[in-house]
This record gives sequence, C-alpha cells and structure tokens, in this order.
Amino acid sequence: MVSFTAGVSGPPLTPDDDTARRWLTNELSKPEYASARPNWFDLVSQRIAEWFGSLHVKGVGGPSGLWLAVILAAIVLVIIVLAFLRYGRPRLNRRRSADRLGGEVADTRTADELRAAADRAAAQGDWSLAVLERFRAIAASLAERTVISVRPGTTAHEVALEASVVFPAEGAPLRDAADTFDGARYLGRPQDGAAHERLRALDERLRRATPQFAANAEAVAQ
Repeated sequence: MVSFTAGVSGPPLTPDDDTARRWLTNELSKPEYASARPNWFDLVSQRIAEWFGSLHVKGVGGPSGLWLAVILAAIVLVIIVLAFLRYGRPRLNRRRSADRLGGEVADTRTADELRAAADRAAAQGDWSLAVLERFRAIAASLAERTVISVRPGTTAHEVALEASVVFPAEGAPLRDAADTFDGARYLGRPQDGAAHERLRALDERLRRATPQFAANAEAVAQ
C-alpha cells in the first residue's frame, strides 16, 4: 500500500485504492515524467539494435558481434546490387536491341511495303524516316531471299556484316548504310536526299546481284 504524508507535521494518510491510483496518475502526468519517456526514434533505434544483436556468430558478442552483423548486412547488399547488374540489365538491353532494326519488336511489313514507305517519306522531305525505312527494306529483302537471317535484336551492322559475306563487292556500301541508319536512329543526325539515294541505289544493286554462297561457306569454314 502506498502511503503519503498529508503535511509536514500531520499524521500519515493512507488513501484508498482509487485515490492512490488518481494521485499516481497525476504525478506521472507531470512534464518531467513525460520528457523522460522514449520517443518513436528511440523505440525504432532499439528495435534495430536488437535485430543487429540477434545476427551474431556463436561465441562472438558485444560490440564485435554488432560490427560483424553490420559487415554481413553490407555483404548482402553488395550481392543484391551485383545480381541486379548481372541479371537485370541484360534483360533491358535485349528489350532495347529488339527495337533496333525494325522500329517495333515485330515488324511484319514486306520489303516492297517498306520501300513504299521510304518513297512516301522521301516525297514528303522526311529524309531521316526515308533512310530508316529504306535500310529496313534492304534487310527485309535479303531475309525474304534467305540470303541473311534477321531476328529480333539483329542490329544494322550485323545485317551489313552478314550481307557483305555473300555480296563482297558491296561490303563498304553496306557498312556505310548501317552507319547512316544508326546515325539517324540513335544519334539524331539529320539526313538528306543524297543519303537516301545512296541507300536506294544499294537496294537496287542488291536486288539484281547474285549472292555468292560459295564464298559464304568458305568464310564459315575458316
């Protein structure tokens, strides 16, 4: 039972239970008691410290165990970052590379449709689009003739490299056409009628040329 003194010289006073609880509540509600209570930051810090303290190795305790827990947590974080760099970025790169040549992941237009699109863009003076569509027409035409294989993710320079094996005389123009395509598509380089005419003339020469598959087979064998 809690006993309180009613005055300096008066007799001790023994309150009943309800009165004692009321006096205790009033006492604890004073500002000096409220300021001593832990705030949310104190509680969170305590929980974090308890969690780190639970990550200890048998036989290791105290500050050393806490530092070991911090080191282990840092190692886990590094592993997560490395896993993202190793397995996350390639998926993004594959998604971007699928858009490199066709403009869409799956461009089902035929070579003739792409040539018509290039001609329309050229007639409107949109030389950048005309260059892009003309190179796509070249790639589609070679794929339709089964001269090369164009898959999602195939780049313009891969088209030029594969085509130059069976059309060795057009190797330099093909590389130039791939550079022109990449410049228009990714670097925003302005194009003109002369650039489109070079690709159009290359397209016409390749349509008339006979692929040298024997040279292709020899190159593969080497």
